[in-house]
Parts: sequence; structure tokens; C-alpha cells
Amino acid sequence: MKRRQKRLLLVAGGLAGVAVVAGLVLNAFRDNLVFFYTPSDIVAEIVPMERTFRIGGLVEDGSVHRAEDGVTVHFRVTDTAVAVPVVYHGILPNLFREGQGVVAVGSLEDGGVFRANQVMARHDETYMPPEAAEAIKRAQREQAQTVGHPGGGY
Repeated sequence: MKRRQKRLLLVAGGLAGVAVVAGLVLNAFRDNLVFFYTPSDIVAEIVPMERTFRIGGLVEDGSVHRAEDGVTVHFRVTDTAVAVPVVYHGILPNLFREGQGVVAVGSLEDGGVFRANQVMARHDETYMPPEAAEAIKRAQREQAQTVGHPGGGY
């Protein structure tokens, strides 16, 4: 084999190695992405059933119910337009309460119940996750437009 052919083979092998490594890194990155959805998105069925994602909004007033085991909690997350039932098995953050902002990480089960494996609450009196705040504002605008149109609303 000539020197030029060896060099070409070495360069091609290096490029193939870089392509394999890049493919593995991008695949791992794609698998670890966790997208944010609102309760309205879930009701509109635009969320993936088989993937982990985040849901955010407000904990609906009067919706928090603790199971007798003391660790399982059922509550509803709302964006003021619709609400989605959430089940969480674990210890909730100290700042978790009804009427406050929350983001839960988990997946959607059959029947539209969101099974959370992590729940995050706001960290001070004025904070709400930006995605959740925008979702609530958007839902309120949509409700105002529906009520303001003839034939819409109640």
C-alpha cells in the first residue's frame, strides 16, 4: 500500500470515528430532553404518551388529596383554562400548596393522568417558572377572547 493510500485510509477512519461519536452524543442528548407542556396542550393531545415531559401551571384550589399511605398525593394542575390530574408518590417540597405555581416531571398515563416522579414548587413569593406563567397568561387571553365574542362564553 502506498503512503498516500495509507494516509487517506487513516483520515477516512478518523472521520468515521468522529461521526460515530457525534451520533452517540446527539442520541443521548435527544433522549434526555424534557419538554414543557401546559394542561391545555395535554387536553389537545399534542404531548407524547411514551416520553417524559414537564407540566406546569397552578395547583388547583381544593384538589390536593393525600392517600392513607402518607406519601402518595393526588392533585390537579391548571393553566386556568383546563386542569390535568397528577399523581405523585414522594415527599412534596415545603413550598407546595394550592393556588401556587408548580412544575412536575413525569409521563402521561392512559386515561389522561399525569404520573409525576418529581415535583418542583416556586422558591419565593413572586416566582413562577417562566413557561408556566406564559401558559397561564395565554389561557387567560384565550378565555377573554372567547367571552368577548358574540356567541361565545357562557
